[in-house]
Amino acid sequence: MPGPGNALIGEEELQQVVEVIQSGHVFRYGDLEDPHYKHKVYTFERELAQRCGVKHALAVTSGSAALICALKAVNLQPGDEVIVPAYTFVATYSSIIFCGGIPVLAEIDESLNINPADIQKRITAKTRVIMPVHMLGNACDMDAITKIADQHQLIVIEDACQANGGSYKGRALGSIGAVGTYSLNIFKTITAGDGGALITNDDNLYTRAFAFHDQGHLPNRAGVEVGARSILGINFRVNELTGAMALAQLRKLDTIIQTLREKKRKFKSLLTDIPGLTFRKLPDPDGECATLCTVIFADADKAADVAEKLGTTTVARSGWHVYANMEHFNRWLAEKKLPHGKGAYPITDDILSRAINLSVGVVDAGLGSAFGINIHSTDSEIEQTAEQFRNCL
Repeated sequence: MPGPGNALIGEEELQQVVEVIQSGHVFRYGDLEDPHYKHKVYTFERELAQRCGVKHALAVTSGSAALICALKAVNLQPGDEVIVPAYTFVATYSSIIFCGGIPVLAEIDESLNINPADIQKRITAKTRVIMPVHMLGNACDMDAITKIADQHQLIVIEDACQANGGSYKGRALGSIGAVGTYSLNIFKTITAGDGGALITNDDNLYTRAFAFHDQGHLPNRAGVEVGARSILGINFRVNELTGAMALAQLRKLDTIIQTLREKKRKFKSLLTDIPGLTFRKLPDPDGECATLCTVIFADADKAADVAEKLGTTTVARSGWHVYANMEHFNRWLAEKKLPHGKGAYPITDDILSRAINLSVGVVDAGLGSAFGINIHSTDSEIEQTAEQFRNCL
């Protein structure tokens, strides 16, 4: 049970998918007047845009595809630098590389998100984009990041792949920068098995993103366009079966977020009085997705010992979300003579070595969240899990 959306797959998803199968129309394009065309992708995009308070949404095949489309939309050029956190999923980096850009890593702070002060230090004449990542369902300090971007005339692309449903000061995560991106894989707040989406208020960026995702075609959200292709694109189109799953899950998102927040409050309240233990700093506690509860120890050895007793790991020892653990990415960095390997970002290394992710909605060993609760946990189970954690101390 990796993510909360995956845990709640039920009759709603079945109904949406069966409608598509029975119609025999699985391609995302069609005639809105044709009763066989159920326009699931089209409807998902419109409902996602409305929910996020933006003009445009585009469904694509993955969060990685969404990041690539976003970078292509802003016309990232070979050699352009994109500032990213040293703690994120590998796709944040690989999407930049495959668009010809250079990921420039920056330190995180105890929010486990990118440190705005360190962004300032990384800006060069080649910097084009800042890509804040709302890691583990919690917002970055977007006021500070937006201010820096405005001062240096940089573009902000929000990687909100782990934060669909979260907000910052009342605005949906992903809607604050020029473009925002989401993932729909099984570890995220809602899922279609795989898939992704991007959102934007900018007509031109939407047009370019749409064109890149579908062989250069201009936006035409129902019918198939012939001719008048604007740019050279690729195929990141989503089919109607994925759209059906995504639509059913999107309509559950508010319930998922509300449920996770309630369960996290109960879980966290049972841990708050433990000496020497602090929690991840949240720039906007009211807007968190509450998929995880991150605890931070004063001492790395203590954190490692507790994690071992719990049958999990510290964040530093988790998988492909820690720059130092990405052997393929580190080879690329080494070839480019860029900082790489453990020790390259010591502040990030230190924080992650003292942190443990306790699951609330996302149960994922790759995030170091193999221990904790889930969206179905009862009050009794939450109390038992908290007690187990306390006993390990």
